Amino acid sequence: MRVVLAEDLFLLRDGLIRLLEAFDFEIIAAVDNAPELTRAFEELEPDVAIVDVRLPPSFTDEGLQCALEARRKKPGLPVLVLSQHVEQLYAHELLADGSGGVGYLLKDRVLDAAQFVEAVRRVAAGGTAMDPHVISQLLNRRSAADQPVGKLTPREREVLELMAQGRSNAAIAGQLVITERAIAKHTANIFTKLGLTQSDDDNRRVLAVLAYLDQN
Repeated sequence: MRVVLAEDLFLLRDGLIRLLEAFDFEIIAAVDNAPELTRAFEELEPDVAIVDVRLPPSFTDEGLQCALEARRKKPGLPVLVLSQHVEQLYAHELLADGSGGVGYLLKDRVLDAAQFVEAVRRVAAGGTAMDPHVISQLLNRRSAADQPVGKLTPREREVLELMAQGRSNAAIAGQLVITERAIAKHTANIFTKLGLTQSDDDNRRVLAVLAYLDQN
């Protein structure tokens, strides 16, 4: 799997290269600034891009903006964004086009090699990989501000958090140690309470939930 990597910190970039290569990923470009990232997107055809939100020259959100522009030119281009802190606006921008193949993780997740690699592969396959802390903050904010989310039961909130991370019904059932039939029932209740149309497409379902939760 061909990877474009953008991270300005040398030690983290080098560590990510070694980690990914150990899991048979091919690093076709490893850059430390936004202009080089833009060139990599223009000249190469990665299967997935792993991008730090903040890159030189201004260290604001150049990495994210480069990734968004690349996805506008090539819809569905898989992008996994790394950030030091939870930024709800960044998560919203990343999900806005609704085409899937996106991830938003805190850099702490890199410390868990298996979890990180699973997230990269999920995004590359067109799924979503949202950091649990991002989902938790969105849920907490929406629970305080909106009645529909506040109507969810504690179990439904657990299911929604896992669903929003991109997990399948089978994976959620395994983690919560309940049946897939029970998960299907919880999912139906969640969509009803949030006023969302159910879909057999897991990725569209996750994006719809996240889009709803992140509305102002």
